Amino acid sequence: MATASAAIHQPLSWTDLHLSPIALDLGFFTIKWYSLAYLAGILLGYWHLTKMLKQPGAPMAQRHADDLFFYATLGIILGGRLGYAVFYAPELLTHPQNLVKLWEGGMSFHGGLIGTVIAIAWVSWQGRLKFLRVCDYIAPCVPFGLFFGRCANFVNGELWGRVTDSGVPWAMVFPGAGPMPRHPSQLYEAVLEGIVLGTVLLLLFWKTRARWRTGLIVGVFTLGYAISRFTVEFFREPDAQLQDFAHRSGLSMGQWLTLPMMAIGLGLIIRALTRPPESVSVKAMPA
Repeated sequence: MATASAAIHQPLSWTDLHLSPIALDLGFFTIKWYSLAYLAGILLGYWHLTKMLKQPGAPMAQRHADDLFFYATLGIILGGRLGYAVFYAPELLTHPQNLVKLWEGGMSFHGGLIGTVIAIAWVSWQGRLKFLRVCDYIAPCVPFGLFFGRCANFVNGELWGRVTDSGVPWAMVFPGAGPMPRHPSQLYEAVLEGIVLGTVLLLLFWKTRARWRTGLIVGVFTLGYAISRFTVEFFREPDAQLQDFAHRSGLSMGQWLTLPMMAIGLGLIIRALTRPPESVSVKAMPA
């Protein structure tokens, strides 16, 4: 009986899943799942944005979406890498030649978010568009990339969770993380930031009149992501170089970075709900 009980509570092993970070290996050229995750998130987001722009009252034309596709991609990559260097690995700033080594990993969502906001601001300024309304249309597209990105983290066997009791059915032993079972926090993030948040935003856009209240959808995204990330960080192992920081400050770097997001998101929601909605007679902008 004791043997059977021990077998039942034996933690899962990531290596038993036979996962590989490499999606395609041609010998002279390899494609990693992480790269495909970024590509899938960007392309699916662009496709969905195109569908959204066909609805009445769109704040921009298809040509603006095309420009955003280019600049936001740059913002995600450059901002994500620089954000990782600033927030998580300052030593990269003293060795800038290592910044371009994206294949070695190291991207920050908060940095990518800043890069994307700058891209939206640039396109909005160039096209004389309403910045917040454009953000409302971009926000529902972001969870696609978040979902694929966190799934890629799991496939890579990186960014694992904290040690947990082996009685947790989904506890998992990750390579390089020692013999103790851990939370698969990458999947927690994929569910909360990707599926749950994405579903809420899609329902707000397609099933309610939220898109007529400037700043409401992007406010829900900002607050929703911040709450999701803050929660998951309790189950996620802090980066090795920031464990002492987390111990001294009481919160991980990821949690500290979500606090201003919570304030901004809540402020945008209150602003949107206390102001009159956009006129429903607004016509779609010509392509």
